[in-house]
Amino acid sequence: MDNKSITKFTPEIDPDKGRGLTKEVAQFISDTSWSDLSPELVDLGKKSILDGLGLALSGSVAKSGELVCSHLSSLNMSGEARVIGTGMKVPARFAAFANGVAIHADDFDDTQLAVGKDRVYGLLTHPTAPVLPAALAKAEVSGLSGIDLMVAYHVGVEVECKVSEAISPRHYQHGFHSTATCGPLGAVAAAAKLGRFDQDQILRALAIAASQSAGLRENFGSMTKPFHAGRASESGIVAAEFAELGWTAADGILEAPRGFFQAHGGGYDLEAISGRLGDPWTFISPGVSIKPHPSGSLTHPGMTEMLRLIREHGIIADQVESVAVGTNHNMPNALIHHQPTDELQAKFSMEFCMAILLIEGKAGLGEFADEVVNRADVQEMIARVDFGVHPEAEAAGYDKMTTIIDITLKDGREISGRADFGKGSPANPMTYDEAAEKFRGCAEFAQWPQAKTAKIVETVRTLESLQNVRELTENCL
Repeated sequence: MDNKSITKFTPEIDPDKGRGLTKEVAQFISDTSWSDLSPELVDLGKKSILDGLGLALSGSVAKSGELVCSHLSSLNMSGEARVIGTGMKVPARFAAFANGVAIHADDFDDTQLAVGKDRVYGLLTHPTAPVLPAALAKAEVSGLSGIDLMVAYHVGVEVECKVSEAISPRHYQHGFHSTATCGPLGAVAAAAKLGRFDQDQILRALAIAASQSAGLRENFGSMTKPFHAGRASESGIVAAEFAELGWTAADGILEAPRGFFQAHGGGYDLEAISGRLGDPWTFISPGVSIKPHPSGSLTHPGMTEMLRLIREHGIIADQVESVAVGTNHNMPNALIHHQPTDELQAKFSMEFCMAILLIEGKAGLGEFADEVVNRADVQEMIARVDFGVHPEAEAAGYDKMTTIIDITLKDGREISGRADFGKGSPANPMTYDEAAEKFRGCAEFAQWPQAKTAKIVETVRTLESLQNVRELTENCL
């Protein structure tokens, strides 16, 4: 072959950029202790931990939960880690997988908020779904305390969120699902913390987890989206277990020219992560949003505003001629199902979310069901909703989920509203009691015993006093 015909590709990558970043992350994981967690941070984390446990319960009775249990049963395993909401105990990695799938099954779990205006608000990652199951399984198997669990959880969430904040926005825009790709790094951080790894072990564990990083947004609206969260959590435990055995891996996996940031995003913002871990904690600023509805987070400002308009103006479905919903262009890029035919598609359908609120005045787990989505009156109302890009919302920046609603009634009246944030966001947060109410709804959906439900709520409220995590998880089985 003529060498002149060979095209040589030399990417413009600075090999010195971020040198030592992975070691900085490993140091953060190793050094962080209970004394580094402020009371405000601890309280915010408790709400998301309780939220995650409730979603694991409700997710256990989803169709995906049934299939996961069927798969695990076929493996004929025994172990010490509980699959929440079931009678199963399995090895830690499989409990992390099952519980991660369950937490994300209804797309009802918490979301990280973005900082930069080039970041798609609410679309960075779901922090709890990959991290909590890994931390819970490892803490349970080892009989560790509530404090141990919370420190590992916060370390894992912080690593996952800061990695997600730093990676180039094209990572998400081009199709990667950041919960699936950044989640393994958060999960392994939590597992390594609980395993009391030294820095060398942490570096290798991070590299092993990064090589398991995968997940595509094309699968949104299907069972494979929650599969991403489960695999992310499981990958973290697998990476930690192999690193503990002495498995070798790279020591600069995040910043290397052929490492995580370059391969998955084509670059990253070093200033978004270096020197920023725990300064401030993501839970503190810009915050983590707890969902009031089991649908994609991008629907929530619009749903919050639609409910406000319905209540303020006494709107009923029969009065509505049409509804126009406008957002920035990134939101239709994620809310891709304009004529949903099942509950999973409905979670990523702005049209359904508007329609069901107009018809039922609520949108909970019971409303996101195949039979509801396909009802004639629901489908007819979906057809009246027009969802697209609005110049005002586009100009507001991608660090918001600005949603503009224009309702035209059959009598000619027009009712309009705008929202940048939804209920449960840091701008309009849930209290612990409100998060507990959501938890009770999830537990009731799973037909969980009320006595156990009440015990979980109070145990998480005082989680720092728990001597053994098994005292918590025994109420989840």
